[in-house]
Amino acid sequence: MSLVEIEHVTRRFGGLVAVDDVTTRVEQGELVGLIGPNGAGKTTLFNLISGFTALTHGVVRFKGEEIQGMAPHRVAARGLSRTFQNLRVFPNMSVFDNVSVGAVGVMGQSALGAVFGRRSKADAISARTWEALERVGLAEVASDLAANLSYGKRKYLEIARALAMKPDFLILDEPAAGLNDSETAELARFIRSLNADGLAVMLVEHDMNLVMGICSRVVVLASGRKIADAEPAVVRADPAVLEAYLGVEE
Repeated sequence: MSLVEIEHVTRRFGGLVAVDDVTTRVEQGELVGLIGPNGAGKTTLFNLISGFTALTHGVVRFKGEEIQGMAPHRVAARGLSRTFQNLRVFPNMSVFDNVSVGAVGVMGQSALGAVFGRRSKADAISARTWEALERVGLAEVASDLAANLSYGKRKYLEIARALAMKPDFLILDEPAAGLNDSETAELARFIRSLNADGLAVMLVEHDMNLVMGICSRVVVLASGRKIADAEPAVVRADPAVLEAYLGVEE
């Protein structure tokens, strides 16, 4: 059984078919890239997998359980977490509190619960938060406002919040967008390290060097349809992929 199974997934917005009959899967511990031209349906597919957008047709299974139609927080509680293309950082909250939101979301703690004796859960949330901060290298700035972080550090803050959910599958939506070459190289090493620890990862990314350099398999969308799903070297030479990105002369 694959960790994630996506079968004939379709999403229509009126007359627009954003994702069209896509089938693929992600295995335990796999690192998969999802690429395609602008408007190909990549982020929509991520939203369908993670519960932020309802399917028009198809099935999404996670650990053998159908999850289409589940609320995003219930999907996250089962071990599937994600980041967003547009960072969803709370600038006027501390770095620590930004990350603890992820742990609270899946562990169900409340402020009243912490006051009325549920200290064990509060301690567990704190421990998860510190672990995630240390994993991304932000523990030393835990008390700083998120607004004071550089753009690159905010990227890691969002990843830390996803890691605080203790996922088995992590979705990264354009994690390298806006980063310079050295920052992208460091991010590549970091994503590899997460995957080496056994975490399955799927990422959307426009940086082809990043995708081809770290992913074991690449899925390609064009106009909402899957046109390739193979190892990077095979995808790089696929005529359908070249046509989708570069066009062909008449």
